[in-house]
Amino acid sequence: MDTASMSMNATKVYTVKSFLTSLANTTMFTTYALYYIVTLGFNPFELLLIGTVLELSVLVFEGITGVVADTYSRRRSVIIGMFLLGIGFAMQGIVPTLDAWVPFISVFGLMLFSQVVSGLGYTFISGADTAWIVDEVGEEKIGTIFMKAKRYSLFGNLLGIALSVALATIAPNLPYLIGGLMYLGLGVFLILFMKETGFIPRERERGASHVKEMIQTWTSGAKVIRSQPILMLILFVTLFTGAASEGYDRLWEAHLIAEIGFPELAAISMPMWFGIIAALASLLGLIVVGVVEKRLDVNKERVVLVGMFTLTGLKIAAMIAFAFSPSFSWALVALLLIGVIQSLSSPLYDTWLNLNIESSVRATVLSMMGQSNALGQTAGGPAVGWIGTRFSIRASLVAAAILLAPILIVFGRALRRR
Repeated sequence: MDTASMSMNATKVYTVKSFLTSLANTTMFTTYALYYIVTLGFNPFELLLIGTVLELSVLVFEGITGVVADTYSRRRSVIIGMFLLGIGFAMQGIVPTLDAWVPFISVFGLMLFSQVVSGLGYTFISGADTAWIVDEVGEEKIGTIFMKAKRYSLFGNLLGIALSVALATIAPNLPYLIGGLMYLGLGVFLILFMKETGFIPRERERGASHVKEMIQTWTSGAKVIRSQPILMLILFVTLFTGAASEGYDRLWEAHLIAEIGFPELAAISMPMWFGIIAALASLLGLIVVGVVEKRLDVNKERVVLVGMFTLTGLKIAAMIAFAFSPSFSWALVALLLIGVIQSLSSPLYDTWLNLNIESSVRATVLSMMGQSNALGQTAGGPAVGWIGTRFSIRASLVAAAILLAPILIVFGRALRRR
């Protein structure tokens, strides 16, 4: 009875965390292109450079913070991350004001510094939150919990979209300021309600320093990855996923604004168009995730692999279709398909990954996967951005789609192994 109660409490906390992080992220990112491109005037290369600095920060800090979660406390790591993200995002929201206070640093320089703070925050959470919930509830039902959390995060998306449009209409920087405050509030919530009952810290050697303990944890995680072919395959997947996602995530809005354009309807402003697109994608994702959750056993690895293989192929096709969209309606259909695919892919990937990692080094291995993703984004992002600046944004989007192609081979091999 007590165990079930604790599991239920952990599931609720994880669900609330998923809901609130999605609410904050959607509040900030639904209209961020207007803030970055229209208000601050960043070009495609600068947009990709901002993303590269963020991912480079993740690459540098991820291994250290993942080891902290496995060596000392997943709960503590997540809470620290929430507060750092809150500071980083709020800082982006007040960049115009900071520019007046700190005249010797440009707006672009201040934005890059805020990415470093946010990147550090991401690394404290990455791996630690997933490792925490898996330890609290067990691996056998984690697929179902990830799907449930995704449903609630999509509800958060819908609320965040409306809030983002409303705030951006008042002032383009407000979504970032409010989103940062949400993360700070979530940090307080987790201090009060997040318990850690399933985590067993690694045994400490007598007289061993903190640094030595962290090195031992990192080494154990690296050995686990090297010893398991399936984890090496997952590492490859995260590398190419990161390289492809950075180009698409940073440039799809610019493609709509600069190369496709919006229908000329007087009643619908540009922020409202981005809100409508995000709302439709979330609604469709909510429906599809609900259907998959009921009809498929997402706790089985083969079901997860078949799903990810299919979704990757569809995503490549949808990204190319979006790149060559001859009209807004064509682009909208492609964007909605990509949104649904991403809604399904996230919980399936998390399930696949956690089914193949042992508990003692889970956060460390997850952080290493995060480093692989960040490496892909750091290497692939500038290259894709250069293509956009040298040729066209359409060419960048096609390059991003091509970077996903090797993942199909990996999933095919994984399915044959199974």
